[in-house]
Amino acid sequence: MKYLVMVQGAQSDYEGMTGKSSPHGPAWSEEDLRAMFAFMSAVNDDLAESGELVDSQGLTEPAQARTVTAGPDGRPVVTDGPYGETKEVLAGYWVVDCESLERVTEIAIRVSQCPEPAGTPVRPVVIRPIQDGDGGEV
Repeated sequence: MKYLVMVQGAQSDYEGMTGKSSPHGPAWSEEDLRAMFAFMSAVNDDLAESGELVDSQGLTEPAQARTVTAGPDGRPVVTDGPYGETKEVLAGYWVVDCESLERVTEIAIRVSQCPEPAGTPVRPVVIRPIQDGDGGEV
C-alpha cells in the first residue's frame, strides 16, 4: 500500500532556518541545519535501500505559495500563501510503498525525531493512505 508521510511547518520555521529567530521559533545554526539535512538524507537512503521510497521532497516557504479558489461569481480568486486561516503548512513529504500501517507509522515516528534546535515548535507528521485511480486504496 502507498502512503503519504507529511511533515508540517510554518513560515516562522523557514525563517528560523535562515537564521532569523521569532517569537514562534529559534534561529537555526549551521550545525542545526547540517544535522537536520543529514538526518533526512539518512531516512531517504534507508527507505530507498529497503525499496519503500517512491518519492520525497521538501517544499519552499509558504511565502512563495499561492492559493486559487473560485469566487462567489465563479471567477478565480488568487491569494498569497497556501492557506488563509492557518499558519501551518505542508513542509515536505515522502511517498512510500509499505506492507502495513504499522510499518509506515514506524517511518513517521523516525521522521518525527529529526533533530531541531531547542525551542522549535513541535509539528506533527501526518500519514495518509493514497487511493488508487478507482477510489480504493493502492
